[in-house]
Amino acid sequence: MFIVLNEVDYLNDILSRFVEVGVGGATVFDSQGMASLIVNSSNKGVPLFGYLKSLLEDSLPYNKTIFTVLQNEELVQKAVTVVQEVLSDTSNQNVGFMFTIPIAKTYPMRLPV
Repeated sequence: MFIVLNEVDYLNDILSRFVEVGVGGATVFDSQGMASLIVNSSNKGVPLFGYLKSLLEDSLPYNKTIFTVLQNEELVQKAVTVVQEVLSDTSNQNVGFMFTIPIAKTYPMRLPV
């Protein structure tokens, strides 16, 4: 599961609720959307970028991306429900998005003993 979270104030709530429903771990990293990157680049004189800037003025330039590997469909549904419940009180239409992809196998990486 991947979650791109534009409303980073919800990050801790999502992660603590993940623990409650049995998500064993997740990786969180700072990310930035393409439009934000373009608007904040050195090409500010191009008219298109001015238009993009006007669209993005109220949005934050950075977001958080959360990814986790979930063992089964039941846990996927629990995690989706958690995210939807935590974000249910926001009126922001651009709060982020999430998606899942199937994983055939995972391989633990350990040092030889």
